[in-house]
Amino acid sequence: MPQLSSIELEVRYAETDQMGIVHHANYLIWFELARTRFCREAGLPYPDIEALGYLMIITQAQQNYRLAARYGETIRVSCQLDWTNKRRLQFGYRVERGDQLLTSGHTQHLWVKREGMRPCSLPENIQKFFTSPELGPHRDSLST
Repeated sequence: MPQLSSIELEVRYAETDQMGIVHHANYLIWFELARTRFCREAGLPYPDIEALGYLMIITQAQQNYRLAARYGETIRVSCQLDWTNKRRLQFGYRVERGDQLLTSGHTQHLWVKREGMRPCSLPENIQKFFTSPELGPHRDSLST
């Protein structure tokens, strides 16, 4: 399992407001892109999770804004798995421009069975992709 997964993006005009500053909703989209990359690099692309009959539904999303991203800039969005337990997991994120932290945050997810959308425990055949001995609720998060 990767400790950290990152993607680089160029801020597109459509992601900004009239002042050329990224609209806050786009950070959640960027978080999703980084989380999807994390799953793929962990060895289980998200479409494969769905094909196995499971979903990770978001139960909480938090963003902490420090500096604005602007049109035309290249940014890096990083994702790590902060913690996991039988039914839930949390991913932490950082959005950076060079060495500058622009935004941090996290999303919490609940495992559900795709059919019926019922909460379930982390399936054993998926567990190895989302657990590691060092993970636990007290691990430092990218979002702090």
